[in-house]
Amino acid sequence: MTEELQQAIGDRQFASIEEAQAFVKSFQEERNHRPVDDFRGLSAHQVHRLLHFPLDSPDELQVSTVLGSEPEAPLARLFGLLAEAIGEKGLKPTAKGNLPRNACREIMQARLGERGYANYTRYGGINREDDAPELHATRVVAELAGFVRKYRGRFILSRPARAMLAATGQRELYPQLFRTYATEFNWAYRDGFASMPFVQQGWAFTVYLLHLWGHQQQPATLYADAFRQAFPAVDIELEEDLLYRSLEDTWRFLYTVRSLERFADFTGIATVDIERGDILTYPKMINVQATPLLSRLTHFPSVQRG
Repeated sequence: MTEELQQAIGDRQFASIEEAQAFVKSFQEERNHRPVDDFRGLSAHQVHRLLHFPLDSPDELQVSTVLGSEPEAPLARLFGLLAEAIGEKGLKPTAKGNLPRNACREIMQARLGERGYANYTRYGGINREDDAPELHATRVVAELAGFVRKYRGRFILSRPARAMLAATGQRELYPQLFRTYATEFNWAYRDGFASMPFVQQGWAFTVYLLHLWGHQQQPATLYADAFRQAFPAVDIELEEDLLYRSLEDTWRFLYTVRSLERFADFTGIATVDIERGDILTYPKMINVQATPLLSRLTHFPSVQRG
């Protein structure tokens, strides 16, 4: 920036220190609002807002409060099944405070179907909530959002959840689940990589990239590389986490699993088709594409599809 500032000043003479300071301030503000190539057309100011105040920056990002129709998303489907299982009587938790085994099995059978459930459990059955990590994540998110809670030794649906489900189904409830998953649920604990909280902090930038490119099928590496180009400091946290892959491959693996598969796909704003490879190359992505829910749920006033 120093070189740019010197060029902007040129032969200009200032009558006072105050005038010079005002010029520098104006220059910095103009520069911060200028589109940056590495940010894919966003300015430094916009990216700062998306990173630090994503849900309080309507000029940059708007997240719907009520959807026009029911959401189609794994998270929504699992929450619906969980709500049905809880019902009016509630569910008694295990000694560790988790969902009971039979409820987990029944929910996952309903979610996956007979063939899907058989494939899901081919290496081991569901004997506890942790054996169905998607359901575990749903239950935790629902509790964080205030929709499920423990009362008199049972899981129950909260009054707000019941009221919303009765009035609008998940059209009002789901946007709150989405916000909670994006900002409060810890993405990192499920994948075994370094915590790297910045990956989750940048969730709104990932959503922005989906708005840019998601109208057609794209490789996951496009999104992973664009995120890393925008925020190269992620390399510093990765350097201590390299095992059998290069830094580039480790980053792509982490970002694909955490941001695309377990965030975008799970919340229903994109579909991720996976070609299962061996342990050193998984996941090999075939396609990443936005779903209609993306534009129904999130909006960037300044975005233009590329």
